[in-house]
Amino acid sequence: MKTTFMAKPAEIQRKWYVIDAAGKALGRVAAEAARILRGKHTPMYTPHVDTGDHVIIINADKVILTGKKLDQKMYTRHSGYPGGLKQFSYRTMLDKRPELIVEKAVKGMLPHTRLGEQQRKKLKVYAGSEHPHQAQKPEVWNF
Repeated sequence: MKTTFMAKPAEIQRKWYVIDAAGKALGRVAAEAARILRGKHTPMYTPHVDTGDHVIIINADKVILTGKKLDQKMYTRHSGYPGGLKQFSYRTMLDKRPELIVEKAVKGMLPHTRLGEQQRKKLKVYAGSEHPHQAQKPEVWNF
């Protein structure tokens, strides 16, 4: 009788990947990053175990939003107090904090559980083309 393979945390060997977001659509970059963070690109993928790898996204300030989303799509935040709602267009957020746009897009594609939080911690996003993770010898991920 065959049994289903279940990865154990001790068996997992993590790699580091770099995704260049320059000139690519935000959703495409976020979906590919979420796939790597979850570990769906490996044959040992197990839904309830964090089998994913580390992801470094560079050039977050050069990510593309298609159509009129730059002005129509809003980033919303609330302080919890009456009248504490703040809204910014994505054009404003792209100027001020482009890393946050990419992080939120990836966060929405990961599970909203403790496992998703664990996977989200392996994501590093940088606005420019430089990153401080050269010691991990990251591989370039092309899609």
